[in-house]
Amino acid sequence: MPFLFNGLKIATTLALIGAIVAEFFGSPIVGMGFRITAEIGRLGLPMIWAEITVAALAGSAFYGVVALIEKRVTFWHPSQRH
Repeated sequence: MPFLFNGLKIATTLALIGAIVAEFFGSPIVGMGFRITAEIGRLGLPMIWAEITVAALAGSAFYGVVALIEKRVTFWHPSQRH
């Protein structure tokens, strides 16, 4: 069970990164990757850094939610006893 949660913690952050990178290369709709690409062309550095900050916070939040669920579900495992 702990191995499953370790995989989920890694997968949640990588899925977010993958979605943003996929939007860099072919998203005709407005998303984070599309917006970053558009702002690079306009040299809109504040918006680019804002998007990167939002992505980092979202990834951290996803990781934190999975870690919290892990603590509640695997309370019996020795790695959670500290």
